[in-house]
Formats: sequence, structure tokens, C-alpha cells
Amino acid sequence: MPFLLLLVTLTACAASPQDLSGKMFTFPQETNTARVILTPSPIQELSALTICHRSFTDLKRDHALFSLATQSNSNALLIFWDETNKEIEPHIRDKKTEYRGQDYKPNMWHSVCTTWDSASGLVQLWFDGQPSIRKYVSSGAIRGSTMIILGQEQDTHGGGFDLKQSFVGMMSDVHMWDYILSPCEMQKYVDDLNFTSGNVLNWSAMEFQIIDRVLIEDKLMTCH
Repeated sequence: MPFLLLLVTLTACAASPQDLSGKMFTFPQETNTARVILTPSPIQELSALTICHRSFTDLKRDHALFSLATQSNSNALLIFWDETNKEIEPHIRDKKTEYRGQDYKPNMWHSVCTTWDSASGLVQLWFDGQPSIRKYVSSGAIRGSTMIILGQEQDTHGGGFDLKQSFVGMMSDVHMWDYILSPCEMQKYVDDLNFTSGNVLNWSAMEFQIIDRVLIEDKLMTCH
């Protein structure tokens, strides 16, 4: 019985969509196993996208913020913090670009949104509601079976995790769209107003599987 209880504790899933409004995933320790696998709505390909999330960490090293892999591209869509160069790096189809100058302070919530269009190949970062310049990273649609993971960076489809690239902290409000959000919709997300939920990933109706020690808790808020 204790063994069964341990399995229940370390592996949990929501086979049917679960409303995570007001909740957060807590990644409480450095590990190369703890992760959350997110199940998107059925998609044949991604020719445009917006991915938004909020995160809270005190890490002073490299770490992954969002990882989507396909069989042909382990970094089909990766949002990564490079501590050495103090930059956020969006990767698309195994190509990357860099954004410097973000005020990525520890121990506070940050909203990070990334947009990309396959026709132009242009990517743009919105950090706490402030847009970056648009940069070329990669053109051509993202195709194939997707594996979406929070907490780890995939070097292979669903694996190849590195302890020193894992995320430690809290994450919430993960949404993904198969189109580019307008600036007004982006600001509504940042301000946590009545924005349009993601049609690929929707925090209010999320299918997911927790592997190892990741907790679902009430979202940490500060009182003023």
C-alpha cells in the first residue's frame, strides 16, 4: 500500500480537461525527471503561433521555460533563459535567436509571450507586456507528433533532460494559440483580464500528466 501511494503522489494526470484557473505548477527541486506533459488540442501543423506563460523563479543558471519537440526537431519550439548572456532565446525548428535587456528579476512573476509566423519566419518576444523587435529565426511550418513539456528541456522527443537546464519555481497561465495575438489581446493576457483562451493549450481546460515531484497549488499572489 505505501508503494501504491507513492506512485499516486509522483504520477498524476488529467485525462479529461481540468480547469487550472487560479492554480500553478510548483517545481520544488532541481531534478532531471520532474516535469509536466501537456496535451494540446489536435493539430496537423503549426504555421503561426503565440505561446504565453507566467513564471516565478530564483534560478541563477540556464533553464527552460517551455519545450515543444517533434520527432524531427527536438527544439521545434523552445523558450530558454541563458544566464551567462542574460538573454531569452526563442528556438523554432532547431534555430534560435536572442533577446537581451529584459529585467528578469528573481522571486517575482513574469509574463513571457512569444509569437512566430512561418511565412515570414519572424519571431517576437513580449516580456511583461513590452514588445521586442521582430527577428528572423526560421520559416516553414512545425509538423509532426508534438511533445510539450514544462520543467525540462528536451534534447530528444520526450527525453534527453539535463539537470542544469531544469526549471525550479512556479509556473501558471500557460496558453497557446495557432495564430498571432493582436497587441491588445496580448496586453489583456499580461493584465489577466478577459482575454481569449488558447485554442492549442488552454489553462482553463488543460489535459496534462505530472511525472515525479510537481505540485498543483493555489497561485501565489502578493497582497498590497
